[in-house]
Amino acid sequence: MRLFVGVWPSPAAVEVLAGLRRPPVPALRYTSPAQWHVTLVFLGAVPDEEVAALGERLAQAARHAAPAEARAGPAVAVLGRGVLCVPVAGLDPLAALARAAVAGPPADPAAEPFVGHLTLARIRGRRRMPAAVSGEPVDARWPVHELCLVASTPGANGSRYTTVRRVALGR
Repeated sequence: MRLFVGVWPSPAAVEVLAGLRRPPVPALRYTSPAQWHVTLVFLGAVPDEEVAALGERLAQAARHAAPAEARAGPAVAVLGRGVLCVPVAGLDPLAALARAAVAGPPADPAAEPFVGHLTLARIRGRRRMPAAVSGEPVDARWPVHELCLVASTPGANGSRYTTVRRVALGR
């Protein structure tokens, strides 16, 4: 099972994000609101028999974490060469907690740093994202009271996500 730990935006935040412009650009594939999330840590392929233990470690760690506020903005941006996204701040402590919980002790200090973002679109092939699609102002905030262990199933129209386990923060 291909997994990640992430958070979902609130319905109010989804409404703000859904109002962003989606200019037609060749080879640009926009994500749908059902796909919008912030990945805190990507796990990749995990054997089915290890999923329950991962969920339990995440739940144990989440008991000691306070809820957070996710802040999307200030503007639509290009991440790397081919991702159009909205930067999301405020989740760094939760990303560190999730990484430590699912990586097991000790967490890998050489792992890539967390870059909070919500993907709006991807460009196909080796093309570069045109700068003209970025820069639109956005301001969306939502409370984060839980972390989700999510299964990702690749498909022709992008990945489909299924929450495998929800864990409450601070409980």
